[in-house]
Amino acid sequence: MRKIKIINTIINSLTLNETIDLIISTINEKKSINHTVVNAGKIVLMQSDKVLAQSVNEADVINADGQSIVWASKILGQPLPERVAGIDLMEELVKVAEKENFKIFFFGAKEEVIASVVNKYSEKYSTDIIAGYRNGYFKKEEERTIAEEIANSGANILFVAISSPTKENFLHQNRDILSKVNFTMGVGGSFDVVAGKVKRAPLWMQKLGLEWFYRFLQEPRRMFKRYFVGNTKFIMLVIRELLRK
Repeated sequence: MRKIKIINTIINSLTLNETIDLIISTINEKKSINHTVVNAGKIVLMQSDKVLAQSVNEADVINADGQSIVWASKILGQPLPERVAGIDLMEELVKVAEKENFKIFFFGAKEEVIASVVNKYSEKYSTDIIAGYRNGYFKKEEERTIAEEIANSGANILFVAISSPTKENFLHQNRDILSKVNFTMGVGGSFDVVAGKVKRAPLWMQKLGLEWFYRFLQEPRRMFKRYFVGNTKFIMLVIRELLRK
C-alpha cells in the first residue's frame, strides 16, 4: 500500500473499493488490521496530542475521510486518489458482511442509538451478521474487559462509534486483545446517522466537500469551534508545510 505523509500524518493512497478489497482479503486470510481515518480537525488535534498522533500513525490502514485532506494532498504534491468517508466504508462493509458471512460487533453511542442501529441492520440484512453490541459509556478501567468481550464475541469486524481521541486510543492501546478481530475501525458519529438522529448532507454537498457545513447548520453552537476554528488552523498548517517545501 502506497503511503504519503503530510502535516506529520501518514495516509494510505487507497480508493474505497481498494480498501474494501483489502479488508475482505484480511478477513479471509485470518489476519488482523486496525483501520482509522483522518480529517482536518483530527490532523489539527494530532499536532498537540502526541498520544492521538501515535494511535493514528501506527494504525495499519489510514484513509482520508475529509475532502479537505484530498485537496491538501494535491496542493502539497502528494495527491490522494479520493476521499474514503468512514460512514461509506462502514455501510459497504455491512453489505459485505451479509454476503461473506462475516460477523460485526457494534460499540459506541447511547444505548437507544446502538440498539436502533443493530435493529435496522438486522432487519435490512440478517441477525446473522451481529456478533454483539455495547453502548459507548464506560470508565477507563473497564476498557480491557470490554476489549476482551469484543475479542471473544467471534466478530470479524468491529465498529467503534466514539469521539476522538477516545476511539483511536482505545483501538491502539487494546490492539493486543483485539487482534482476535480481523478488522477494527473507528466510525465516529456514524451510528447517529444510521439511527436517524443526525441527517447526512446531500450527495452534491458531499462531492463539493461541504458535508462539514451541513453538519454545522444542524448544530451551529456546538460545531462552530470544531469546524470554523479547526478548519482555519488546518489551512494554516497546509500553508506552513507548503512554504517549508
